[in-house]
Amino acid sequence: MKEELELVQRAQSGETEAFGKLYDTYFSKIYRFILLKVTKRVDAEDLTHQVFLNAWQNIRSYRFQGNPFSSWLYRIAHNAVIDFYRTQKPHIDIELVSEDSIAHIPDLEQELDRGAELIHVRHALTQLKPEEQTALIMKFVDELSNKEIAEALHKTEGAVRVMHHRALKQLRKIIDESRNTQTIKTA
Repeated sequence: MKEELELVQRAQSGETEAFGKLYDTYFSKIYRFILLKVTKRVDAEDLTHQVFLNAWQNIRSYRFQGNPFSSWLYRIAHNAVIDFYRTQKPHIDIELVSEDSIAHIPDLEQELDRGAELIHVRHALTQLKPEEQTALIMKFVDELSNKEIAEALHKTEGAVRVMHHRALKQLRKIIDESRNTQTIKTA
């Protein structure tokens, strides 16, 4: 963390190379976090770049408070996702995509099976409150500590633990109900 703090301080003094190292360190984690929230790669790429542009423009306002620099970046990313959904345009209906456009994909059946499971989990996640979604992604995908999540979400560590517990319980319930519904439909 000492090396990271030195990089932040150098970036705050205007050293672009230091910020570039922070960018390289955190880009993939922030991108993955955003991708799980917005699901489209193009949108995730745009938002991730916006997050780092925002971070670069506001690096001088960053104050070390005992948490990793990533907590600050996740807070910016979280806010960017919220703003994205406030201004989001409608999506193209999947039924409008022609069969020819997906026919050339190799191993399509395997990809669809994996994709179906991922879609199932993502669908269940979307039924949670946005803050619960964010907390679970930060914990289980990005592997952040409760302290880092608390900092990013402006919560206490205890509140984050409770949020995780409730969100996981609700997620299990949603998935179980969905599977039971599917079983009844196929029977």
